[in-house]
Amino acid sequence: MRAAVRALAGAACALTIIAAPASSGAGGDPKAGEAVYPRCAACHALAYDRTGPRHCGLFGRRAGAVPGFDYSVAMQRSRIVWSEATLDRFLADPLRTVPGTAMGYAGLKDPKERADLIAYLEEAGRSTACASPSRRRPAEAGER
Repeated sequence: MRAAVRALAGAACALTIIAAPASSGAGGDPKAGEAVYPRCAACHALAYDRTGPRHCGLFGRRAGAVPGFDYSVAMQRSRIVWSEATLDRFLADPLRTVPGTAMGYAGLKDPKERADLIAYLEEAGRSTACASPSRRRPAEAGER
């Protein structure tokens, strides 16, 4: 009986290791990720929507769920809930992860850069910039 329990425990452990993501934000450096974020800033911002949706509140949010943002049907139907693992997979190859996504970015191929970016997004999500995000871009100088 003990041998069978040990065998099952060993198999469960092996499956956990095999299923683990290649990289995660937990091992990333938020400061290094901050240096990667300008690549995202062409379309995204932390606290407001641009061409892409805001990143504040990203972790634990279902993909395609920011109110008022016009997502692709593919993203709305993806059933992704953003976590370190799902974001790592998506950032590696957005077009393959969500075929039909409007995000035309080829992906962030370097696992360390992805881990750093994810760590930055997690840290930034707890910042004062994300305390009460706005849906709109801040008014430009001269706008009313």
